[in-house]
Parts: sequence; structure tokens; C-alpha cells
Amino acid sequence: MNTLCNLAKQYGPLLGRLLLANIFIVAGLKKIMGFAGTAGYMASKGLPFPETLLALTILIELGGGLMILLGWQARWAALAIFLWLIPVTLIFHAYWGLEPAQMVEQQRHFMKNLAIMGGMIYIVAFGPGAFSLGKDKC
Repeated sequence: MNTLCNLAKQYGPLLGRLLLANIFIVAGLKKIMGFAGTAGYMASKGLPFPETLLALTILIELGGGLMILLGWQARWAALAIFLWLIPVTLIFHAYWGLEPAQMVEQQRHFMKNLAIMGGMIYIVAFGPGAFSLGKDKC
């Protein structure tokens, strides 16, 4: 059991960062490729300045995702993503009051975002771990 614990402590943070960062890096790249469509969707939700907000979103997703992946300033990147996910989750995945078919899907996304937010708080609390470009101290 000691060996398992040692392996988890050594490689777990790297694997965790890889898995958490993946969703943001892929999403950021997709938003770049579909900029106009994504800006239109954001505008349909009533957001002001959708192009500006989308550029900020891409910076947070792609930039923050890469920072977490590399373990460079990972605590700050995780905090930024955590804070950004609060309004994103409430605006884009507000499942309450929807028809049942949409409610299930949006509730799933809402809960997924809460789980990701938990992962971000974990990085803020414990840092990037081994195999990272920055051993930021707290």
C-alpha cells in the first residue's frame, strides 16, 4: 500500500492536471475555430460585448488550461478558472425551470462544472505537485 501511495503522490498531480486542463484547452481551441458562432450564442444569452467576453473566455480557457497543464502559476490559473466558472455555470447551465429534456442535460453540465470547480480549488489549496514548471508555495 505504501508503494501505491508513493506513486499516487508522485504522479497523481500530473495526471490530475492533465485531465483537468484538457477540457479547457480543447474548449478554448474550439472557440477560436468557431468564434463567430460562439459569440452569437453568447449574445443570444443576453451577454453584452460578446466578442470581448469571448476573447476573455478563450484567454482563461486556453491560457489557464496550459498553465495548469504545465504547472506554471497553476494556483493562480486554477483560481481564475474557478471564479470564471461561477457565472458561466449560472448563465449557461441554469437547468431549473427548463422543460424536462433540456433540464437533464443542463443539470449534468451544471454538476460537471461543480466537480471541475472542486478540482480547481484542490489545485489552489495544494499546488501543482511534482513534475511542474513551478513549485509555487502557499
